[in-house]
Amino acid sequence: MRAAPTILHLDMDAFYASAEQAAKPSLRGKPVVVGGLGPRGVVATASYEARRFGVHSAMPMAQARRLAPNAAYLVPRFQLYRAVSDQVMELLARLSPLVEPLSLDEAFVDLEAGGTADDTASALAIGERLRAAIRAVTGLTGSVGLAGSKMLAKIASEEAKPDGLRLIVPGTERALLAPKSVRILPGVGPATADHLRRAGMTTVDDLAEAGEDELVRLLGKAHGGSLHRMALGHDDRPVVAERDAKSVSVEDTFDADLHDRIRIRSEVERLADRCVGRLRGAGRSGRTVVLKVRRYDFSTLTRSETLRGPTDDPVVVREAAARLLEAVDTTGGVRLLGVGVSGLADYTQEDLFAQAAEERAAGEQAKEPPAPGPVDDGGAEPPAESGAEPPETETAELRAARHWSAGHDVHHTAYGHGWVQGSGVGRVTVRFEEPESAPGRVRTFRVDDPQLRPADPLPLVRNPPDYSSWPASLPKSRSGGTSPGGESSP
Repeated sequence: MRAAPTILHLDMDAFYASAEQAAKPSLRGKPVVVGGLGPRGVVATASYEARRFGVHSAMPMAQARRLAPNAAYLVPRFQLYRAVSDQVMELLARLSPLVEPLSLDEAFVDLEAGGTADDTASALAIGERLRAAIRAVTGLTGSVGLAGSKMLAKIASEEAKPDGLRLIVPGTERALLAPKSVRILPGVGPATADHLRRAGMTTVDDLAEAGEDELVRLLGKAHGGSLHRMALGHDDRPVVAERDAKSVSVEDTFDADLHDRIRIRSEVERLADRCVGRLRGAGRSGRTVVLKVRRYDFSTLTRSETLRGPTDDPVVVREAAARLLEAVDTTGGVRLLGVGVSGLADYTQEDLFAQAAEERAAGEQAKEPPAPGPVDDGGAEPPAESGAEPPETETAELRAARHWSAGHDVHHTAYGHGWVQGSGVGRVTVRFEEPESAPGRVRTFRVDDPQLRPADPLPLVRNPPDYSSWPASLPKSRSGGTSPGGESSP
């Protein structure tokens, strides 16, 4: 534990939903839910307006619609969220060389390592400056927790939500934690909490009073010992700078189980292309291709193939994923498919083109002559090129509709930038507005209107201030004062 609250935890407020509200003036102040929109979709983030109806993350989307039928339901736009996250992480990197991102919208910062704070007053000043800078650069709000440990800083930021700052004075940790539920401690999920409840422990103080020996008996040496130390307010885990990702993967859950082998293979190849897109976007290549298949009965299979060397070639990854699929029984239907690449490296191995050709030739030699009748496994189907047409059973109208997901950006030759409110029966409804405009008008078009096309998201703040001299250049937050151990006034 540190003697000064120099560990900062930042958590952006309802990040995905807040970004959508900032991008869409007509949704500000209204309930917004972001997530998968199909029957099996789940909520990724709900705005605070939607949370008043009981909607929360990880909830089935069907349940969310019952609780808040008039909310705006949108699919995620990760291109936008990553762009905003990059802006926030750049601000954090200027505070310290030790920044530990936990997700796109959450990170720890060691202010002491950056020389930006060494006592309560300087930590408070940095916390307020950070909140002001985030709002100025992104138009969004974030909540900040400050404490002498990672555990307490995260607890503080949660208590500061939304749009606040909470500082926990070192030395007060035990008293602050004592009455709280055991669930507040890292590593205590529903199962562990239930196990502790049956042993008569529901608060953090109960854990502290039980003693380490009892917790070790109940939970094992590592978990029990760690939990007892945390119950006493002790957490010496360091802030660790971002580590390289070990893998890149994408997956999709389907609204209805897939049964047709040709369609399943087409989806695998599409996922492989998306995975390679992410791989190239990160400037990496990988050596092991992984296929994930969740079947109709929720059983999940994974298969992998290690190549001769790392690659970022879509043909190689696509063909490897297709080979893995051939070894999987999809009888009964498929709920989810995923393709990943692991064994990441910063270079590619050129002879993989030759490897792919050799393996294709070997596969052709080993193949039995196809039986008369329709192909049922896609074995003779040549690998689709990136952007290839879906199977012929999909109509042109359905192919066009795939472009028009609710919430996604579009551009019309005459009306400019807008976003999709919904689509169906050959029509797409668009609201034309931009982040810094007034709420816009709604118009409806045919899904194949030649003047309408998908577009990239616009920046939430068109001309953000120059923060090259951050943290000295931007003013403190105007949201109100902060007292040690308390929240700022939002």
